[in-house]
Amino acid sequence: MTRTLAERIFDIDLWLAGAGHFVILIASFQVPHRLNWKHDLQQLMPFNRKLLWVQGAFTVVTIIAFGTLTLALHSELLRGDRAALGLASFIGIYWTARILVDAFYFSHADWPKGKQFAVGHVLLTTLFCFLAASYLAVFVWNTLVRTPGAA
Repeated sequence: MTRTLAERIFDIDLWLAGAGHFVILIASFQVPHRLNWKHDLQQLMPFNRKLLWVQGAFTVVTIIAFGTLTLALHSELLRGDRAALGLASFIGIYWTARILVDAFYFSHADWPKGKQFAVGHVLLTTLFCFLAASYLAVFVWNTLVRTPGAA
């Protein structure tokens, strides 16, 4: 059985997307230090400080789950299994929402100053765009483009 060019591309794309989530974690783990959270969070009430840490932890766990599930369900995503496509659409929407929040809610003035932050912002946004496009493309390819039963 021969694989189509699209399937070969999505095969590689999904491996990269799964790994991309772990790249985001490398940046995420630097945030508290680079953004001086130790000082800034001391100004919050204890409950608000704890709430921020809990939300951050849930975000990290979500990103780990996205990467792990992408790698573990790689074949199912390529085949177009319904549950896998539900996951792909959710992940694609999640990263699209993250891009939209960055574009329309955050102001350029909100971001920390300095070349390293500007470069980091561009790299992360590029990765978010890649992830959103990858998952939404897998969903569209499997639901609208691919011939039924082609797997």
